[in-house]
Formats: sequence, structure tokens, C-alpha cells
Amino acid sequence: MKNVLLINAALTILLLSDTYPGSTHDKRIAEATPYLLPVGRRLLQDLGFLAFTLPQAEVIMPTRTPRGQALTRTQKAAKRRIARRRVRLEHVNSSVKRCRIVHDTSRLRKAGVRDRVMEVCCALHNVRVRLMPWQPMV
Repeated sequence: MKNVLLINAALTILLLSDTYPGSTHDKRIAEATPYLLPVGRRLLQDLGFLAFTLPQAEVIMPTRTPRGQALTRTQKAAKRRIARRRVRLEHVNSSVKRCRIVHDTSRLRKAGVRDRVMEVCCALHNVRVRLMPWQPMV
């Protein structure tokens, strides 16, 4: 099962998409989830969202390595800076998956139950961040 999360610099989950089967591409989930960012915001995303853009946001994405070629030193340095920031987002994903019902295989087949479980797990993450704030993402 897949969801797309929108996370702010304080590492709080702002938006949770609907739950989709694991075979659904990340870009399709993002396109199906309507959300607006304030003008001038930066959107940090990985290569799974390669052609996805929001008109009012600046998209920050690592450069893709061309087939049969190597990246330049400046491109590698930029990619490393982005990766350092993305690690914090992966920590948020692992914090949500700390609730084992999200991480393990679920046999809950009733409509809407998987969405509700994910909502509760994201809310628990937000409560944990509020009670014990993490270092904000730079």
C-alpha cells in the first residue's frame, strides 16, 4: 500500500494522500491529490516525481545520472546536499511506520480502514514531534 506525505520544515505531516495499491506510481498519486502550496515555497521531491510540478512552488530534485556518463563535481555536491535533507524526510516515514500495523502486511479489507489506520499513525507522529521536537530541516 502507498501514500504520499507532505511534510514541512519542522517535520510535521501536513497532508496525507489516499491509500493506493503498491503498484501505483508515486507521480499518479501526487497528481490525484489536490493541494496548494503558498507562493514561493520549495518542494523537495525525489526522482519518483520526475515530471510532477506545482505552479506556485520551486521544485528541488536531484539530477539524474545520464546513462553511460558521470556527474560533474558540482552536480555531485548538489545531489549530496539534497540527500542530506531527504534523510530527515525518510526519518518521518520510519516514524510513521513505527506503528507496526502500517509496516506489516494488513488483512483489513473493509473500505476506508487502511486510510484511517494511516491517518492515526500520522497523527501519532505529529503528537510525538510536538511533545519532543526534532531538529528542523535546514
